[in-house]
Amino acid sequence: MTDAHVRRFTLVTGATSGIGRALANRLARPGATVGIVGRDGGRLEAVGSAIATRYGDDAVRAFRADLSDIGSIRGLAAEVGAGFPHLDGLVHCAAVYRAHRVETPDGLESMFATNVVAPFLLTNLLLPLLARGSGRVLVVSAPSTTRLDFDDLQARQQFRSLTAFGATKAADLVFTFELARRVAATGITANAVHPGLVRTTLMREAPAPVRWATRLVSRTPERATAAIAPLITAPAYEGVTGRFFKGGHEIEPPSATTDPETGRRLWAACAELTGVAP
Repeated sequence: MTDAHVRRFTLVTGATSGIGRALANRLARPGATVGIVGRDGGRLEAVGSAIATRYGDDAVRAFRADLSDIGSIRGLAAEVGAGFPHLDGLVHCAAVYRAHRVETPDGLESMFATNVVAPFLLTNLLLPLLARGSGRVLVVSAPSTTRLDFDDLQARQQFRSLTAFGATKAADLVFTFELARRVAATGITANAVHPGLVRTTLMREAPAPVRWATRLVSRTPERATAAIAPLITAPAYEGVTGRFFKGGHEIEPPSATTDPETGRRLWAACAELTGVAP
């Protein structure tokens, strides 16, 4: 058996800053490879170089991609498939917050595109690799109680930035639990994790009072990832699926996010937007 087949492979999106960067550094170690995904080539190179310096060139593989762009996501999946024989972990850390409504080249509202459509599409495209590895999917989210408006998922009729962002975080939970139901017989697992309030640049466009209050009570990404990494690597979580965690403990998700009908509707909507078979 070749080294490529015994090495552990984990892919982390949003790996050039914040939680994604801290988690990539924590997951990198001898005998394992962490794939890092980011939009900024310079920052991607800096993160990759730091990991390679510590653990060797085989410990990291960089993938440049724009997760707000469907074509770029498809290209990323193809590149990962060409370089990885299997995938043991897929961690969706990438997220954006926008103060104003912005549409992507695909005509999608930018927060919904990056925070919801990207995890949906990338996961579906990588399911064959996940099935050949340990197959743990982890979505970084939050216990949002915002209800999904299926008549206006793109916030075209009415856009309130914090409400729209909250809806994407609720949708992340809905997606995670629906994925867990759909892949239950495959050995692939899907869980969500709430990192708590973390000192990152995610909310830099938020109103000043929100930024100040968050910064006062937030902790560093390095501290937050100490409880996140085991969900991807620890034997104790093997076979655990459809759960929501915070600080290493299971927590109850908002009840609306676990509803199978809501999950089915979101899955169908994302499938239509991306061309994935529903």
